[in-house]
Amino acid sequence: MIRIKRKKITIGGIVIVLGLLIWLFNSGRSFTIGSSPSDEISKKPSSIAGLNCENAQRRPIAVMMASDPEARPLSGIGVADLVVEMPVTPNGVTRFMSVYQCQTPKEIGSIRSAREDFIPLAAGFNTIYAHWGGEHGALAELDSHVMDNINALQFDGTIFYRKSGVKPPHNGFSNLDLILKQANTFYYSLTKDFVGYPHADKMPAKNISNVATTVNLYSYPNNVSWIYDQSTNLYSRSRGGKPEIDKNTNQQVTTSVVAVMNTTSHILYEGDQYIVVKTTGEGSAEIYQNGIKITGTWKKDPKKLDSKLYFYNSSGDEIKFVPGQIWIEINPTWQ
Repeated sequence: MIRIKRKKITIGGIVIVLGLLIWLFNSGRSFTIGSSPSDEISKKPSSIAGLNCENAQRRPIAVMMASDPEARPLSGIGVADLVVEMPVTPNGVTRFMSVYQCQTPKEIGSIRSAREDFIPLAAGFNTIYAHWGGEHGALAELDSHVMDNINALQFDGTIFYRKSGVKPPHNGFSNLDLILKQANTFYYSLTKDFVGYPHADKMPAKNISNVATTVNLYSYPNNVSWIYDQSTNLYSRSRGGKPEIDKNTNQQVTTSVVAVMNTTSHILYEGDQYIVVKTTGEGSAEIYQNGIKITGTWKKDPKKLDSKLYFYNSSGDEIKFVPGQIWIEINPTWQ
């Protein structure tokens, strides 16, 4: 009798499990045995880097950062999905615009002022543009609400803060959680995404004409070099002959793609400390990835602020990037 009861209990248990499975199937619900809620988070390719990540649907956040030797090492520069570097003074000092989507660095800084020539690029990536003040022309545009932006001068000591032990004006910092909090307060969309760059699984074959393992830009002490490492398929960054380090991680900055935008620049007024760099229109470009160099062009519609920045090969096709971080180096000549 005991054996019979056990059989009945066993059969009953099977019936219950089968019934549960049928109910789940008919209800359209999916589940994974032994999974936790975090395991079930759907990861999708990010629009910029083309990497699967939990924040792929998060709106990109662009943050202006210093390039001055006194500000090094920078915090958060090594985990940006995309970085734009551009000379901003007649003596060749550059400035960064770091764009974050997939990763969330614990701290970002030194945060610096907005520059007018960065605004079309920030708008083209559909970012929320974070900056610490700005030169007159840039602030006039941003104050007229040409794009969603957050000025740290209005939130000094709350959303943005000054770090002790760091000399001003390089002591301004924040993090993505704080910036996103303020963006939400402003009712900015946090899911408005950049249309994206195409990415390729297979690159053109290497040959004598396209192999390029080193990229050199700018003049000392702002000179930049990118060195390709075949074992990692990444380019490592140095400035002034020293490795570029992310202070958060103490690791050298690397990238999968180096895109060089050749353009022009001029001084707006005689004796002015600022230069004007052409960041809309078109010009020649070189794309470095997978240890090869692709020659082509860049284009951005000057009549549409939020138009995408495109990169085309010599055949006129949009260049497909290796999935991973992108550095855009703007390389102007004097006009």
